Amino acid sequence: MSKLDEYMKKPYRMEIVEDQDEGGFVVSYPDLPGCITCGETMESAIKNAVDAKREWFKAALEDKVEIHEPDSLSKYSGQFKLRIPRSLHRDLAEHSVREGISMNQYCVYLLSKNDALYSK
Repeated sequence: MSKLDEYMKKPYRMEIVEDQDEGGFVVSYPDLPGCITCGETMESAIKNAVDAKREWFKAALEDKVEIHEPDSLSKYSGQFKLRIPRSLHRDLAEHSVREGISMNQYCVYLLSKNDALYSK
């Protein structure tokens, strides 16, 4: 198997964003700097992204550019400790009771909701 084929099989994360101004979709690979393309439909954008990734790897291999391994979720435990003021702790606990879910679930909901706002 060639080096190119080896890299193409690795699970590089693809990000797809709808282009609100021009229409269509923009696709990039966060672990491959400058590897970006677009397409009028989701399907064409994904097809173009696979082609762009292949060409990115070809150029990187030819120019002897360092190719980083894909980012992996395995290095994240899904847990972190957070110190907060007691008053915020009380508010979160009370809101979670009103929602009928655990405080942990409520905090995950709040973080996800906030993250979605900033991801746009």
